[in-house]
Amino acid sequence: MADGGRTPAQIEADIVRRRQELAVTLDEIGVRLHPKTIAGNARASARQAVDRTAGRAYVTVNRVISSVRGELVAEDGSPRMERVVPAAIAAVALVALLAGRSSKRKKKK
Repeated sequence: MADGGRTPAQIEADIVRRRQELAVTLDEIGVRLHPKTIAGNARASARQAVDRTAGRAYVTVNRVISSVRGELVAEDGSPRMERVVPAAIAAVALVALLAGRSSKRKKKK
């Protein structure tokens, strides 16, 4: 018993156990490095990033809408015509400008 008082059977059992542990470890590495696993992890990561971005955008849009609503609607829910009319005129002018630019581009082609 030169190996710390262990018998050959104990050493052999230890070798078998370590081989099994190594096999499990290699299987785990194989799963982690498999292209489908890597692609799935990348998709999940991208999905989380899109969800975070969409969530932030939703909150921002809600804030802007609330702010605009606060500017255009009085406390009692009636429209503030002194603010609605200039905003509507600006919107119509912007649409007309964009439509004019679009038609000019089509004529150039």
